[in-house]
Formats: sequence, C-alpha cells, structure tokens
Amino acid sequence: MSKDIQNPSDRLEPQFTTILTQIQQARQQAYQRINQTLVELYWNIGQYISIQVQTEGWGQSIVEELAVFLKHKDPHIKGFSARNIWTMKQFYETYQQNEKLPSLVAELGWTHNRRIMSLKTAEEREFYLLLCTRQKYSIRELERLIDSGTFERTMLGDQKLSETVKQLPQPVEGVFKDSYIFDFLDLPVPHKEKELQQALVDSLKDFILELGIGFAFIGREYRLQVGLDDFFIDLLFFHRQLQCMVAFELKTKKFSPAHLGQLEFYLEALDRDIKLPHENPSIGVLLCREKNDEVVEYALSRSASPAIISNYETKLIPKEVLRKKLNEFYELLEGKRMGNGQESKDKRI
Repeated sequence: MSKDIQNPSDRLEPQFTTILTQIQQARQQAYQRINQTLVELYWNIGQYISIQVQTEGWGQSIVEELAVFLKHKDPHIKGFSARNIWTMKQFYETYQQNEKLPSLVAELGWTHNRRIMSLKTAEEREFYLLLCTRQKYSIRELERLIDSGTFERTMLGDQKLSETVKQLPQPVEGVFKDSYIFDFLDLPVPHKEKELQQALVDSLKDFILELGIGFAFIGREYRLQVGLDDFFIDLLFFHRQLQCMVAFELKTKKFSPAHLGQLEFYLEALDRDIKLPHENPSIGVLLCREKNDEVVEYALSRSASPAIISNYETKLIPKEVLRKKLNEFYELLEGKRMGNGQESKDKRI
C-alpha cells in the first residue's frame, strides 16, 4: 500500500473522515437496535413466565427445566440461566402497571435496567429511568448518581424551594439539589473559595454531571459592571430547559444571611443588563460548606429574589442518611398538613 493511502493528504482527509463518521454512526445505531430488541425479548419472556406462574403454577423447578431445555436445543443461546429468566419475570412485573415506563426501559441497556430495577421505590426507579433516557448516561455514571443519592438530594431540594422560586414562570422542580457532592475534587482541608472555584472549573465535566440535565457553562468570575464598579460572579451557567442564567456563588463557610444580599444584587444586575428579552428570570444558587435549614428558611422567607441555598460535601453521604433525612422532612410536612386539616399525603420512601 502506498504512503499516500496510509496517510491521506490534508485535501482528502475531510472526505475520508466523513465516511468514517458514517460508518461509526451506523455501527452505533445497529448496536442500539440490537439492544432494544434484546430488552424487548427479555420483557416478552418475563411477561410469558409471569402469566405461566399465575395461571399454570410454574415455579423454580420448571424454570430450571426451561433453562436446561434452551441450552440443550441451542447451545449458542447465552444468558438464559434459570436465575436470569426469573430476573426477566421480575423486570416485567416491576414496570407492567405503569403505562409510560415500558417505553423508557426499552431505550436502556440490560445492565442499566437491572441496576435501576434493584432500587427500592417506584418513584426512585422512574427518576433514574428518565435521567438515563434523556442524558444517555453510561453505567458508570448511573452508578455514581445512585451512590451519591441524587434522587434523595433532588427531592429534598424540591421540598425546600422558596415561594419566590416556585412562582417563577419556569418550573424548577427536579433541577436543583439540597446538597451537592464534590467527591471528585482533591481539595485541601480547610480550603479557600478560590481553590474550590478552580477545582470545579478543572473538573467541569464531573461538576456538570453533578449539577444535572441542562446546565451549560458560561464563565468563571463573570464580570458585571454597575455604574463605574465591577463585580464578579463566581460561576455562571445557562440552563437550556429553564431558559435562564444560573449564578453560583461559593462560600467555604457556614451560611450566613449576609451572603444572600450579594447574590440578590448579582441577580438584579443579570436581569437588568445581561438577560435577553425572551429569557426567563435568572436564578441564584449559594453553595455553602454548611447550612442551618431553619436559618435558611428565615432568610428566604422575605427575599424577593429567586435564590437557592445549598451545601456541598467533599465525600459521599450514605444513602440511608439521605433517605432518613428525606423521610423526616416528609413527616414534618405531613404533620403540618394534618394540623391544618388537610388530607394525608404520606410520601415516605
């Protein structure tokens, strides 16, 4: 083979790259179709086994016979052990009563589905199914989301939204978290705000994964000019679904009500001078090392700015701790409803 064919000239490389891209895309589409077909097959087998268990009294021994039969009749068939077949039955039974979920599970790989299926509650399973189908997360990314308690932290964030945030024209439920996990950062203890800011920018991919769907980075120390004075927002993002700017201010100490005034000023300047006419009002997130929820509630109760106060952790919070915290919050809300004579809406998980 000639040297020119092995190493195409600059003139030919763009055309060659176009063909290479088409091949790679077709291969990926073929893989996705195969994956969807397999998941549909597992669903159908699970449905059949479930019906046989209910109507014909099939049990473990018959499923074991089925597994032996399949292996004997077609040795090339792999992945249909008795254990896997029972998992397919569980797969079908887990989702068959929710009409919108079967279409979601068909978009994910079997490994993703098995991991999500193992979660405790229907609400949690639906949460991660939606996340993965929208963002095409890898199994490794999904594992991190689950291990870091993304569901619990997001539900807590929704429960603690201020009235000002709830009244925004853009619906923000499911976007912000009560606490953020930065276990991917190698920060000294203690650390300064500049060190935290630099570390987050250096690990922007992991930071955006932690923030969630829709965040696009605009800049660090984003400059605002008001009169003759300059001010700088620590980190500025745009959220595609919310269609608004989101300003993050970093505090490496415990939340103080005095911090809120600075963030409110930045939001006012963004909306007056930077926001485009078609965009929604800007939202501010104050990320603190610690926070007292009662102090936060007092501080936000009379704030006219759409601000969110969250804390950050540099290590994973055990899921059971987050689950307990969320259930305690649900119980508190339930007590308030009952005290006001409202109907019970127990949401404990």
